[in-house]
Amino acid sequence: MVFAATPPHHGTLTGFWVAPFDFCYKLPLTVSLQEGALTEPLAVSVHILKQAQISPGNSIVIMGTGPIGLLCGAVVKAFGASKIIGVDIAQSKLNFAKELGFTHTYLSQGISAEDNAKAILDKSDLGQGADIVIDASGAETSIQTSLHVVKAGGVYVQGGMGKADITFSIMAMCQKEVTVKGSFRYGPGDYELATELVSSGRVPVKKLISDVVDFHQAEEAFKKVKEGQVVKVLIAGPNEPVQVKRLDTLS
Repeated sequence: MVFAATPPHHGTLTGFWVAPFDFCYKLPLTVSLQEGALTEPLAVSVHILKQAQISPGNSIVIMGTGPIGLLCGAVVKAFGASKIIGVDIAQSKLNFAKELGFTHTYLSQGISAEDNAKAILDKSDLGQGADIVIDASGAETSIQTSLHVVKAGGVYVQGGMGKADITFSIMAMCQKEVTVKGSFRYGPGDYELATELVSSGRVPVKKLISDVVDFHQAEEAFKKVKEGQVVKVLIAGPNEPVQVKRLDTLS
């Protein structure tokens, strides 16, 4: 899969961007361009939850409350999850998760994976474990904890991208007969569902926009994101005329 801004491919900080017509989605008139910019990470979250096969009434633990984790929580809320628990190492992110509709939050402690898992389950009153656990962080300690949080026969989905190789308890996974799935970006139908969730107002993506900056402030915006000061920052494009043409009509 070719993805903008993933080397060796350039990103979209430009006045012109050429893409196949079949990969373009028309936004409904009810969706602003700012909201439209967030359909991409929302589509990533939609794909993760398709992998998890979410059902109304499920209990969900989301490890990592960055943009993808937050959007996963917003989507499962729209689909009727009974409990949505966010876990992170930053209290400010957890505070925002509560504003977005998470029912419980847990500030991860510098303790063992087993002890962290027990604390998560106790605080959230999850008993024998969560129906579904999603890792949206990619952190090794988060993944280790996740397998102790998910219930026997539950589903674990790896959505966060971290190190290529990690260590985790395969014994916990086998003893619980956990269904483990990976998730990579998005697939057929994910953008359409993401757009529908935004246009219907079921997922309020605008809440994630911390700031909108001019093009010349792009470097400062990236620094703020790296330092964890913001959730999502939108960068206005350079003042160049943008033309949209179908590639299959160009000669």
